Amino acid sequence: MDPSEDIAPIAILMDELRSEDVQLRLNAIHRISTIALALGPDRARDELIPFLQDSVDDEDEVLLALAEELGRNFEEYIGGPEYAHVLLGPLENLSAVEETLVRDKAAESITKISSVLSQAQIEQYYIPLVQRLSRGEWFTSRTSSCALYAPVYDKVAAPIQDDLRRGFASLAADDTPMVRRAAAKWLAPLVKKYTKAHVLSDGLAVYRKLQADDQDSVRLLTVEDLIAIAEQLSPAEVKEQLLKQIRQTMTDKSWRVRYMAASHFNELAEVVGTALVREELIGHFVQLLKDNEAEVRTAAAGQVPGFAKLLEKEVVLARIVPCVRDLCQDVSQHVRAALANQISGLAPLLGKDATIEHLLPLFLHLLKDEFPEVRLNIISKLELVNSVIGIELLSESLLPAIVELAEDKSWRVRQAIIEYIPLLATQLGKPFFDESLGNLCMSWLGDNVYSIREAAAVNLKKLTEVFGVEWSKEQIVPKVVGMGQHPNYLYRMTTVQAIMTIAPSLTLEVIRDNILDMLLQLASDPIPNIRFNVAKALEIIATSFGDTPEGVQLVQQKIAPVLEALKNDQDADVRFFSSRALQKAHALEA
Repeated sequence: MDPSEDIAPIAILMDELRSEDVQLRLNAIHRISTIALALGPDRARDELIPFLQDSVDDEDEVLLALAEELGRNFEEYIGGPEYAHVLLGPLENLSAVEETLVRDKAAESITKISSVLSQAQIEQYYIPLVQRLSRGEWFTSRTSSCALYAPVYDKVAAPIQDDLRRGFASLAADDTPMVRRAAAKWLAPLVKKYTKAHVLSDGLAVYRKLQADDQDSVRLLTVEDLIAIAEQLSPAEVKEQLLKQIRQTMTDKSWRVRYMAASHFNELAEVVGTALVREELIGHFVQLLKDNEAEVRTAAAGQVPGFAKLLEKEVVLARIVPCVRDLCQDVSQHVRAALANQISGLAPLLGKDATIEHLLPLFLHLLKDEFPEVRLNIISKLELVNSVIGIELLSESLLPAIVELAEDKSWRVRQAIIEYIPLLATQLGKPFFDESLGNLCMSWLGDNVYSIREAAAVNLKKLTEVFGVEWSKEQIVPKVVGMGQHPNYLYRMTTVQAIMTIAPSLTLEVIRDNILDMLLQLASDPIPNIRFNVAKALEIIATSFGDTPEGVQLVQQKIAPVLEALKNDQDADVRFFSSRALQKAHALEA
């Protein structure tokens, strides 16, 4: 739009925002930056912003779009950062609406705008906004206000900081659980900006009040507050000021609070000091690993290696490993899967002998688990174990587990194991791989699910990169070429696609001597899909090797004539892809 043309964009916007059609109103909101640009900064401030401030009676998705647009550097359209405070008006209104998503987005946009405001603007416009929202009649505005304290706390004068701390403390004591929940959520970022004296005087008081709340939805959010406060204090102060709260959190009657404690356990352990870890946290961790709720045990299992790093080896063997042994037999498959994902992390901490004695039986047990995800998780992390004890001790149990996963009825499980094969190949070595897994990798090319066939082709390329071209020439290429004669067209199609994938990893000699003749034969296949994929494969070969004299010769003598013939094919797709391939081949010759 040309700003010089006065086409009354505000009138157009007003008409569209009054439309019955929600999509039209939504489109109008997404164009407000263009409209602001057309109006120029002065009219955008004087006409557009006041209009938007009155436009909060609409569908939630329209309001959400408005809250988002105003936070996207919109100050550029109204005269720059010195006028950015003007945007706070409409966003203040949006911060009080009923829909949570809209309020959250409005608070996010206000936070973004605060980063470009000067201290004077913050004190003159932003702080009063926070105070109005904090004292709002409806809980919605008080909830939104909690997010707005931390972004500016360190940008204002000390007396205003005092007011902000008092204001936040009153929100943490609000009658409405939703407001206290928001206060618990936003206390951690605010406390990080407090001085240590204010953490001890104000932060702790607010935290203790929230941590003792009668609503578990409030208490579970205080776990991150606990970590933020502990970060600010010395280990001795943590023990003196927070020990009671740590114990209450770890043994809370609500499993949701214990779940949050288990999920953030390592973060807490790292900030409370080694003495408290030994005296208090080991016992709590063992209890969380034995919790009667599967969700809590799952979260705790995910923390095992991280927590074990903070302990002596003897303590890990005496206290943690017995719990891990029990979790391997857990009734919940999700607990076993979480443990399988983490247990290998203990191997480097325990060393070779202890791993063989204590962990190896558990690895082998989990490799035979009935739940595919458990077996997958163990296989995906074998690298850590391999580096400690070597693959030989695992390989006997590994093979049956891999074969079972490779034949799993869920194609997603089959696809996941294919992705781990190159990693396993590097650990198992060529002889074991050729003997045990080579045929399996080829069998996936005939899978009835396209995604598996596609993943199998990529797998062959990665294996070529691991074991080298010579290995690929002996082990892969003959099998792929053999599939080109298969009566089922899907196998022939897979052959062409596998060649497309692995060709750039091979040498020109292997392509010329072992692959090209079969590919050129498939150029006359009765199925058009195969013919146009052949054209695509020839294009890849030409572009991969056509920059050498031998490559140019191969293109001229063998590839170009076939593409010329395909250019006149009765199928439009075949004609298109062969013409494109020919064009690229000629470009290389030039």
